[in-house]
Amino acid sequence: MTLEDAGLKANSIAERISRGKISKFSVWTMLFIRLVLFAVFQAMIALIYAVSGHASAWDASAAWWQITAALASLSSLAALQYFLQREGSSLKALYRIEREFWKRDVLTVLGLTVLALVIAMLPNPLLSTWLFGSPEGAVPLLFRPLPAWAVWLSVVVFPISIALSELPIYMGYALPRIEAFTGSAWKGVAVAGFFLAAQHITLPLLFDGRFILYRFAMYLPLALFMAIILRWKPRLLTYMMIIHGLMDLSAALFGLSMNL
Repeated sequence: MTLEDAGLKANSIAERISRGKISKFSVWTMLFIRLVLFAVFQAMIALIYAVSGHASAWDASAAWWQITAALASLSSLAALQYFLQREGSSLKALYRIEREFWKRDVLTVLGLTVLALVIAMLPNPLLSTWLFGSPEGAVPLLFRPLPAWAVWLSVVVFPISIALSELPIYMGYALPRIEAFTGSAWKGVAVAGFFLAAQHITLPLLFDGRFILYRFAMYLPLALFMAIILRWKPRLLTYMMIIHGLMDLSAALFGLSMNL
């Protein structure tokens, strides 16, 4: 899909907006939903700890962030399907691959993946050193002991659920609709990128200003990069979902290694 094709897609969305099929409420709901649900599911786990008499229930609940991410992802995916159906679309349409371009698109994605990996990895040691005094300073806050069954479950459900929901919500759904509402591609890119990064401040939610800043700033460059790429070529969404899933699989496997 070229920029011209993206413009045609935006016109289609604008037409649906004019018929009342798409509302600002649905777009803002999808922008905020994961940010809220990550905290809600963590709070549920914290409540279980509190009822069982744990002295630091909220802190203990943070260890389950990959499970809460999966629960929030499946819930937000259901919400996305609901809003898409209301406007006459579906997840299947969002996930489609345009087969006539697949060879060219795979080569493009391979090149973009190299850039994405650099952009994803570089902020971590820099921010961690600045905020925590060590390149590994944030690791103990993120990866904590869990029961073996929970760690193995995370390896499966975390990367798959994130891949199916995250980029589709922010880049496949929200970005083109923000653009249609505002008439500005860059507003779509900026808002979608901002919320994609901001969701991480509640994954997990720790009431520590340094950690909140770390989680947001670490993902902001990659989120904006993904927004720019998927505004440029929306048809790359499904390929980038696969790459995203593999990147999150590496995080889940790292968590597994920490618990072995």
